[in-house]
Amino acid sequence: MRFLDNMNLIYNKKIILEDITLANNFWKRLSGYMFRKKPHVPGILFITSSSMQTTFMRFELDIIFLDKDNKIVKFLKNVKPWRFTIFYKNTSKVLEVPSGKIQEEIREGETLSFS
Repeated sequence: MRFLDNMNLIYNKKIILEDITLANNFWKRLSGYMFRKKPHVPGILFITSSSMQTTFMRFELDIIFLDKDNKIVKFLKNVKPWRFTIFYKNTSKVLEVPSGKIQEEIREGETLSFS
């Protein structure tokens, strides 16, 4: 799958989050939501990641760990600033979104897609 710089998150054939930013360079991967008082983008997708940290963040995140086929490996809700996740096996992508931004009841084991 070819990733665009900005894309939509799809669940059950419905767009549930628009304008997700792809962290496709060093600076986007390094900074993400860090040092910001409020979210500047609806979501950030990190490729080739299997763990995350929320250091220097000022708001809670929902973090979705995805395998190579976009199947949800782990879904962490309301992760507070200054936390570190463990490494999740078989994870190849991680999506960070501000807490509560995704309203649908997605679950581990389900598959998401991007457009």
